[in-house]
Formats: sequence, C-alpha cells, structure tokens
Amino acid sequence: MNVFKVWLRWRPLNPSEAETGEIQREYGQHHNNLQSCISVTSPSQAKALSTREKSWKSGFSFDGIIECGDNNHVVFNRVVAPIIPQVLEGKSCNFFAYGHSGSGKSHTMIGYDFEHSDEFGLCLAAANQLNAALEDINVDDSNHQFGIGLRVFELRKNVAFDLLNERNECFVREGSDGRVYIRGETEMLENGKVRVRPIATKACWSFEELQRELQKGLKHRKTATSTVHDQSSRTHAVIELEIITKALLNARAQVVERQSELVPVGKHATDVYIEEQYRAVVQTEEGKFVPNPDYQVDQARIDAAEAKKAEFEARVKEAEEQESGVFATTARTHRCIGGKLVFVDLAGAEFLSSTTRSALKQTPQEKQEGKQINTDLLALKEVIRARSSKKSRIPYRSSPLTMVLREHFEASTDTHSAMILTVSPEASQYTATTNTLKYGDLVGLANGHKG
Repeated sequence: MNVFKVWLRWRPLNPSEAETGEIQREYGQHHNNLQSCISVTSPSQAKALSTREKSWKSGFSFDGIIECGDNNHVVFNRVVAPIIPQVLEGKSCNFFAYGHSGSGKSHTMIGYDFEHSDEFGLCLAAANQLNAALEDINVDDSNHQFGIGLRVFELRKNVAFDLLNERNECFVREGSDGRVYIRGETEMLENGKVRVRPIATKACWSFEELQRELQKGLKHRKTATSTVHDQSSRTHAVIELEIITKALLNARAQVVERQSELVPVGKHATDVYIEEQYRAVVQTEEGKFVPNPDYQVDQARIDAAEAKKAEFEARVKEAEEQESGVFATTARTHRCIGGKLVFVDLAGAEFLSSTTRSALKQTPQEKQEGKQINTDLLALKEVIRARSSKKSRIPYRSSPLTMVLREHFEASTDTHSAMILTVSPEASQYTATTNTLKYGDLVGLANGHKG
C-alpha cells in the first residue's frame, strides 16, 4: 500500500526578522491516530481579528511537525531514515520539499554544509546511510559490487538541464510506449549512427565520490538574482539515488548503442517507402494526385528496407532483454538492485501580498515562469490526491513536472513517500506560510485515514 505522508518544518527566525514578530501557532492531535492539525494567527490579527484575513486552522493532515530548533539530522531521522530499509528491498521512495522562497526547502533537501553530518541535506544523509549498507553487502559478496547511481537535473517548463553534464539542455518527451523520456541533443556519429543521450548517471562507489559529484553538479544550478527572488527558486531540482552495479550500467549503455544504430536504418526505411509512394502518383492540372501509369511501386525495395529495420529493432529488443536479465539475475540474490530515492526541491511557491506586488515589479519572463510554476504545483497536488484516492485516471499529463515524476510515482505503489512543507514563522510571511499550509492540508486530507 502506498502511503504519502505530509510533514511540516518551521525554519528559525533570522536576527533581522526578530523585530517583526512571530506567527502564533497551536497544535492538536487526532484522538484516533497520530495526525496533527495546526492553527495559525499573526500577532496583528491576535489584537484585531476583524481584519480581512483571519486565523486559519487545518484539518488533521500532518504526520509530524518539526520545530525551529531541530536541525537536518532530526529531520532525516524522522522522515527518511525509516524508509531506507524499503530502498534496500529494491523499492522506490519520493520526497518533496514545498514552500515559498527563503523558507528552507534547499537547506532541507540539499543542505549547504557538506562537512558536518548533522547538517547534511536529506539527499546527502540518505546517500551516506545507503552507502554504509551497500558496503556491508559488498564485503559479503565480491561478485556483485553495488554502488549508487546519481542523477541531478533542473526542470523548467518542458526543458531539463543536466547538472552532471555541464548543464546540457535536455527535453521532456513522451515515447510511443507511453513512457516519458528526458533526452539531450542529437549526436551524429560515424557510419550514420544517431545517438540521443539520456540524463547522465554518475556511478559512485563511495560516499566521498558521491559528495564530490553532487557538489560539482550543484555548481551548475542557476543562481542569478531577479527582482523578486533568486533564479534557483524558479526551477524544480531533482536528485535521484539508485542502487546499481557496473553490469547493470553496461547493459543500459548497450541499449543506447543499439538504439543509435536503429535510427539511420529506420529513417532509410521510411525514406524508401515515401519515395516509392511519391513515384507512384502524378499531379494533374487541377492539382489532384492520381496513380502514375508509367511507374510500378517497387515493393521488393520497400520490403528489403523494412526487413533491415526489423533486424535492428530485434537488436534493440535483445539489448533490452539483456538489461532485464542482468537486473533479474542480480535481484535473485540481492533485492536491493534498482532501489531508488528521489528528492525534489520544488520551485518557490510565491504568494505575494498586494503591498509586495506594488513594491516589486515582476518582469514578463518572471510572470510567465510564475504561471508555469503554479501549473506544475497544482498538477502535483492533484496527482498526489488522485493517487491517494485511488482514482482510475491520474492526471500525469497536466504538466511537465508530473510527466517526469510519473515513473517514480508508479514505481512507489507499495512504499512510503513524503512531502515536507517548509514555512517561515515571521509575521510578515503570514500569507505565504498560510498558503503553504493550505496546500499541505489538501494533500494530507486526501489520505482516507486522516479525518
């Protein structure tokens, strides 16, 4: 059974924020389960509740509340650590950080301190614990050396930026098989081969190696400032940790190689068919196309091209079967293969007051980006709610973000995933904080046991 938990994390006040006051908050716990509710009131509203925006109270939607004084180590132990055994069983688990810019999303998911383990972001702390478990497995079995495959990319609209490949621009596409692929630019190789590389996977065989690769990748994140917030909050950052072996990566590379061989052969077959069909018709003075009495379609030529195409399609299928075989063979003795953790640092959910809007003008590009972010975040909420309600139709196609995450959602049908709402207690951020809580409330209430 899939369980989607919703956690709330308050960030501490900065020294410069202390004078503005703090949002007043109270918690309650459901008498039948461990879920909590929260009510919030700003200091100004506590004195005059006749103001337009009154206090707000949630349902019993939250699985846990993490206070300002708790560091990242506490968050990891409560939210992620209990899930690691499932990943070591080959399961996939997803974690999302949602909140307005400056509320602590990136600090929670990625972290800014790579030296002290208590301040590791959730992805780095998870990689550390996962690596320790894999080291124990590797000691007991020298035939299968397990490591962590790292993928890091940013998503903006339908474009992904591969942070482990010099921020290479990739595109989100849905294939004929219904799966969503993220592919880079087309490369022309020798002998007419055409290769379209997937998002880069860095194989890390130690925690130190993963730390270095992650740091290098994060340097490619966009951080240019705008009139409202920094550029990094205008993209969704996705970090994937997958348990892999060299044999599995080699098998996947063979699939890409066979696909590159198929492209020119498939194109030639299409060209032959079009050429033969074009020769078989002529255009009249009225502009109509009618059969050409002087040309007979060379069906043998078409069949030969199609046969060659079928031969190369069979090679692709064989490579895919070999990949599946490597996976299945390894899984017989080590169920951890393919286990995956996905961490998503969502773009800033901005809820600006009219006063802020008048003080800070948004550029047309920022307005367009804001609309796309709102679309993505709304789509994500609806996907989570639809899955929790076990609806027959899940609206994955509503946005590029949910299209990309579809594979991860569908791979986590019998595991735990979670959303961490990051909020500021500063009084001036009351509207932003309340809207974040409302979003989490809707997500949390979608689970039937939270009434």
